[in-house]
Amino acid sequence: MARRKKKNRVGSVMRELLGWLFYILIIIGLTYLIITYVGQRTRVSGSSMEKTLSDGDNLIVDKLSYRFQEPKRFDIVVFPYKYEENTYYIKRIIGLPGDTVACKGSGEPITVNGKPIDESAYLKSGVNPSDSPFSVTVTDGNVFVLGDNRSNSRDSRYHLDDGNNGLVPYDDIQGVALFRFWPFTRIGILN
Repeated sequence: MARRKKKNRVGSVMRELLGWLFYILIIIGLTYLIITYVGQRTRVSGSSMEKTLSDGDNLIVDKLSYRFQEPKRFDIVVFPYKYEENTYYIKRIIGLPGDTVACKGSGEPITVNGKPIDESAYLKSGVNPSDSPFSVTVTDGNVFVLGDNRSNSRDSRYHLDDGNNGLVPYDDIQGVALFRFWPFTRIGILN
């Protein structure tokens, strides 16, 4: 009788361990699916998006919404830097397909289709919209991006001679930054 109880206890412990292992595998699988297809954590490195984002900010990036909708002007997006492996940029969309994005330089405003855009909500104070002049018409399937700290941003202006006028293809966009979760004192939704 004692042997049977001991055998039942061992079997019960094994079933419980297998049950826990099953749940752990499900959690790992769901985490993988979420990170791969839905969202990811991204850490900001550098100051190109100051005043909106600072070096060391931790963000949640939505990787799913652009599968169902087109990018929108002023979205903050993450995309790979095509000149360096495993390096990603985070910038703000300014131009959409069909737009002509331009600036006369020397502190003049950025214009989209000839109309100045209001960048006071995000442009780093004391920084010009662009020190150098440019004019780019955004082609289908691409966006024109700028950093919020224009004097310290390798954005579309920096790559105007890359064969695609510095434009970022839709297919390269990894996702849109939605939420800052660290540092704790700056937690909030991004705009």
